[in-house]
Amino acid sequence: MLVAIILFALAAVGGVVMASMRFRGRTTMPLGLALAHGGLAAAGLATLIWAVAMGLSSKTPLVLFLIAALGGFFLFSFQLRQKAIPIGVMVVHALVAVIAFVLLLLKV
Repeated sequence: MLVAIILFALAAVGGVVMASMRFRGRTTMPLGLALAHGGLAAAGLATLIWAVAMGLSSKTPLVLFLIAALGGFFLFSFQLRQKAIPIGVMVVHALVAVIAFVLLLLKV
C-alpha cells in the first residue's frame, strides 16, 4: 500500500502545479505534465485495486479515487480539445482526490 501512497503523492504534486497554473490564468496545461499526473494516478489506482483485492485497504478510498479519475478524464477531454479547464470541476476533482488520499493514509 505504500507504493500506492507514493504514486498518489507524486500525482498530487503534478495536480497542485497544474491547479496553480490554472488559477494564474493558463487555460490548458503542458501535455507532458497532464500525462504524468494521470499516469501516476492511474498506477496508484491500479496498485490500490490490488491492495483492496488482497484485503490490505478499505474500499472507500478506492471508490473516491475512481470518482476523482472520472473527473480527471473529463478534465483531460478539455485539454485534448484545447479548451479552458473548468475551475469548478478542477476543484471538485482535487477535493475528492485529497479526501481519498487522507482516508488512505488513515488506513495505513
